[in-house]
Amino acid sequence: MANKPAPDASRRSERSRQAIFEAALALVGEVGYDKLTIEGIAARAGVGKQTIYRWWPSKAAVLLDAFGSVVDEYGQVGLPDTGDLAADLKTVLRATADEFNDAAWQAPYRALAAAGANDEELSRTFVGRLMEPGIRVYVDRLRAAQEAGDLDPDADVRIGAEMLLSPFSQRWLMRTGELTYAFVDTLVDQVIRGLGRRD
Repeated sequence: MANKPAPDASRRSERSRQAIFEAALALVGEVGYDKLTIEGIAARAGVGKQTIYRWWPSKAAVLLDAFGSVVDEYGQVGLPDTGDLAADLKTVLRATADEFNDAAWQAPYRALAAAGANDEELSRTFVGRLMEPGIRVYVDRLRAAQEAGDLDPDADVRIGAEMLLSPFSQRWLMRTGELTYAFVDTLVDQVIRGLGRRD
């Protein structure tokens, strides 16, 4: 009788993690952050709550890792650098607009952002885990353009990245307007104009 191969524990763990992430993101969008519980996530994911507690200390940690897994992949790749800064930024921000306009993404992200407004510790973790890595890839792309001579050498590229991302986030979070491609393209053009060489 042939020996059966031992179950791959790492694959089983990865499946459980993904199920937990999907359950947490779906649930927080449905019930809000305050009503989200580890027990609810476990039931939706089909795992025991002790499985979740073995990996994360709280529901906030689960959510931040669920979003962070996407941000980490994004940060590793970085922004495209085709040599055309405006085109590269528009490509990425258009894709981001599509993502933020997707109801499946909107509900959990809004719930977490709203919870962070009332929880200082969660807010700091939210910024450090999710926002800063996202800003950093824009800073890196702007710095590369600056070093290539496409931007003012004295421009503060960190401020430049915030000039791109803050109006985008504000419009989405406060619902002051739609995240359209026209808005994104205008935003990129205005920011690049502001950071451009002075000669």
